[in-house]
Parts: sequence; structure tokens; C-alpha cells
Amino acid sequence: MKETAKSQATLFVVAAIVRPLLNAMMNKKWEGLENIPAGGFIAAPNHCTEIDPLVVGHVLYNNQRAPHFLAKSGLFKVPVLGWVLRATRQIPVERSTAGANRSLQLAQEIVADGGAIIIYPEGTLTRDPDLWPMKGHTGAARLALEGGIPVVPIAHWGAHEVFPRYAKRFHLFPRKTSRVVIGKPVDLSAFAGQPLDKATLTGATDAIMDAVTGLLAGIRNEEPPARRWDPSQQNQDARGRIQGRGKTEGAADAT
Repeated sequence: MKETAKSQATLFVVAAIVRPLLNAMMNKKWEGLENIPAGGFIAAPNHCTEIDPLVVGHVLYNNQRAPHFLAKSGLFKVPVLGWVLRATRQIPVERSTAGANRSLQLAQEIVADGGAIIIYPEGTLTRDPDLWPMKGHTGAARLALEGGIPVVPIAHWGAHEVFPRYAKRFHLFPRKTSRVVIGKPVDLSAFAGQPLDKATLTGATDAIMDAVTGLLAGIRNEEPPARRWDPSQQNQDARGRIQGRGKTEGAADAT
């Protein structure tokens, strides 16, 4: 799936709007840009605030890589936003088997043409009370192992201070700094050629999450939790907003 004139033009317009806004909202410090592969790859970032996609997209676009996200299919039905998502060749994620297969096919086509696919392994904003990466889903690992696609871990920190998780307004002062660190591709060679069963996909996913968490620990200069937060063990839903520690909308208090 090569970038069309329409997708390039639409991305240019979106970037012309978004980049100045992000630059005005916060300082930026980007490291590890040399680790961005020349060919197609999967970017696997942590996820702690709703503006994360803008931060990651900003980094990739500034390094001549058009960002392609897996987005909820419902977003494609929103007026204006849906048109922009389709025009920039973002990938709708649907729950049906046929829809999931189509999403996978589109992602593979983008990577085959040297594109960048951004997949949040956590699947949603982290539920960890201290915003450490939580237990990951296996989609990124499956795509990587099926296609022999490199997975590049990305950690960022600081944007959550500008727009905290589930916030209703921005906090621009005092001025914050968004730090992004791009790591070397995750070594998944131990899983290559193995059956794509639960054990293989879980092991590969853990390797990806370990790499992302390690980068974030370096940015924060802190030790991450010994065990990754698992929503299922906290009586939390896998999707939807949470309301404080151990709660989700419509879910019981985990404590």
C-alpha cells in the first residue's frame, strides 16, 4: 500500500496543524532516532494519555515516515475525522473475523511497502496507577512473527503532564517537556519458526513489553514494578475508562 497523492497531501495538512500546536504546548527531547529502520516496521509505544498518538506520530512524521495507526472502526464513522482517517490510510480494527483479517492484510501491505505501523500492545491507556506499561495483548507479536517484521519499542514520558489520563483540559503551565526514546528492534529470534500458540505469542509479547518498560524506566530514572499490572487480576475491564485505582466505568471496586 504505497502512499497516494491524496494521503500525502492530507498528512501534510494535518501535520501543518498538529505540529505547531504540539511545539507550542511542550518542549520535546527525542532520542534513538537512528534506530528507526529504513524499511517497514511495527512501532510499539507505551500508552498513558489520549494525546500519545499525536506525540508518536509527530516523531515519525518528522523523520520522513508516515504514521499508520490501528484505530477503532467506530472512529471511521465520525464526520470529518472518519474522512481524515480514511484519507491518511489509517487501519480500522473490527471485531468480526473478516474485519480482523482485512485489518491484518492492510497492515501487512503497509509494512511491505516500507511503511510504519503503530500498535499499542496494551490495547488501551494503561491501568497501572503509576502509569507503567501494563500487560500487553498479542496482536503486535503475531503480526511481527507472521511477517518477519521488526518491532521497534518506543517509550515516551511527559505528555501526560500536559493532558493527564482522562483529563478534560490541558495543563500548559509551567511548560512541560515530552521525552521520547526509540529503542533498537526487539530480538524475537527465539520465537521465529515456532507455532503461533499461546506460549509463543505470550513470550514474544512479554519481550516487547520488557523492552518498552526498560526504555521508560531509563526516562523516568525509576525502577518499574516487579510484576506488570494485569487488569484481569484487578477486576478491571480490558477496555473503557477507569475511575481511579481498581475501577472501570460499570465495573466493581477491585479493592
